Amino acid sequence: MPKSKRDKKVSLTKTAKHGLDWKKKTVTELREAGGEYANIYLFHVVGMHGPGLRELRRVWRESKLFLGKNKIMSIALGKTPESELQPGMHKICERIKGECGLLFTNKSEKEVCTYFENFAEKDYARGGSLATETVILEEGPLEQFAHSMEPHLRSLGLPTTLKRGIINLVKDYTVCQKGQPMNPEQAKVLV
Repeated sequence: MPKSKRDKKVSLTKTAKHGLDWKKKTVTELREAGGEYANIYLFHVVGMHGPGLRELRRVWRESKLFLGKNKIMSIALGKTPESELQPGMHKICERIKGECGLLFTNKSEKEVCTYFENFAEKDYARGGSLATETVILEEGPLEQFAHSMEPHLRSLGLPTTLKRGIINLVKDYTVCQKGQPMNPEQAKVLV
């Protein structure tokens, strides 16, 4: 059957794709940073959001922080010993997997390692994240909620009833267990 001339894909997005020029520019920026700074560190990111990234950029203002496509980072550093920017850089490319970034800096290894070992972003619980502690809600009235919240709390899985305009928890309810992954409903209860 012939292809319809009317069946055209129409893009509704206003953002343009990064072209070859952008990729080449990024590679040259990375190579310049590799020559400008004494040390390069590869760090892995686990679910980082805006505030944590802003904090990193604020603390490491005098250094260059790069989070981007892994292939572009690998090409810039050099995937093989023949194409590498400086000796030994192809070994970094072997470790670039998943969500990671590069930090170009003149600071010492000890200073960088101690900062990243102590760095942890405080964030609300999200679905899929591991519970840091066991949370149990005890049976009884939940006076901090308005009566109109009762159907919503029940939809999240809490065993509730409405008595005289006050939401009551019918029995003890374990929201999450320490070390277990949470589902979205559990995360909403914790908020």
